[in-house]
Amino acid sequence: MDVHVTPVKPCPAILISAPASGQGKTTVTAALAYYHRRLGREVRVFKTGPDFIDPQILAFASGHPAYQLDLWMMGEAHCRELLYRAAGEADLILIEGVMGLYDGDSSSADLAQTLAVPVAAVIDAHGMAQTFAAVAYGLAYYRPGLAFAGVIANKVGSAGHANLLAEALPDDMPLLAAMRGDASVGLPERHLGLHQAGEIADLDQRLARAADLLSDCRLPDPVAFAEVTSEPPPRLLAGRTIAVARDAAFSFLYPANLDCLQALGATLTFFSPLADCDLPAADAIYLPGGYPELHLAELAGNQAMKQALRQHHQAGKPIYAECGGFLYLLDSLADRDGQAAEIVGLLPGQARMQTQLANLGMHSLELEHGEIRGHSFHFSTLQTSLAPHTQSTTRRHHGQAEAFYRVGRLQASYLHLYFPFNPCQAAALFA
Repeated sequence: MDVHVTPVKPCPAILISAPASGQGKTTVTAALAYYHRRLGREVRVFKTGPDFIDPQILAFASGHPAYQLDLWMMGEAHCRELLYRAAGEADLILIEGVMGLYDGDSSSADLAQTLAVPVAAVIDAHGMAQTFAAVAYGLAYYRPGLAFAGVIANKVGSAGHANLLAEALPDDMPLLAAMRGDASVGLPERHLGLHQAGEIADLDQRLARAADLLSDCRLPDPVAFAEVTSEPPPRLLAGRTIAVARDAAFSFLYPANLDCLQALGATLTFFSPLADCDLPAADAIYLPGGYPELHLAELAGNQAMKQALRQHHQAGKPIYAECGGFLYLLDSLADRDGQAAEIVGLLPGQARMQTQLANLGMHSLELEHGEIRGHSFHFSTLQTSLAPHTQSTTRRHHGQAEAFYRVGRLQASYLHLYFPFNPCQAAALFA
């Protein structure tokens, strides 16, 4: 990507991490976004890594789409460009980390240090006193040169407990906030992570309560974001309409992917395989990931939509499907209880959900227009007679590759691809 770099645009910003998953990063980040938005501030929130579910919560809290940041999947220049744009619009930038601060090949610490964004660590303080400070100290000083803004204590028992935690911290490490333990602010979970924002009926009330518990948390210091602008992609999809599946069963969509398709010239229209009886007029179809296994009866029973998809394919029009969208195109899919349903039948094979994770990791895929990157994260296993067109290369040394299938103008796999990494290849999926 050709870039032009000049100084700078300051904006208060902080990356919110933790010692591990399950410490309350998403709740705290969403609560901070909600709190500052409630004060009339413009907030932009990002999620570290290739996550689809947490960003839905963060988008609800901030009132704006939550974009991903990942140095490997997206590239450093693209990450910097997204932050520079956000700094021009926002009074506050929040970045939610992934897993523990130093976990993974492209960790939250890597991102924070590369982009010069200070870190605040959320630590579950339930049952802890001075050890809280030891954990915070280790996070702050494990890697030299990491800017560490302070600590946010979660699940604090009382004002006295908060004072005890603050007193144990080093003088140069502030306790930024102490969030009292409150069951009413927790976010429900399932096998792929949190429930989706649209499924949490009282999400607004939960975030409002969480924001009240963090109301004494001040704005972070400004970060100077350098100007990074890239050349717009060629308008390879000008004049073409892409129908994008988007409903409770198919909601794993990167906002940047939709932006990329529009920058390529495409017009986007949206439809629901759950509720609609026909496809909108379109030149191509995009079936993203999601939770088809939770809506098997509705998807299997919508005969009109299944027939419309078959007719689209028979007409030689492109279909691109990933993960849940890929499963939807198989002959059948079984849920975790073994209950199977016949679905679209454009790809031979059967998939079944299981309780163990089947594959997780970053992947690179080489196609006609070069490399494009993405990730896989699925609990289903597949049986098919279809030979793959090609296979991905995993970033992990002992990772498991994913097959990429092609039948006519239909292309599908378990991979979630990040289109802006190679817009020309993204265009080829729909052209």
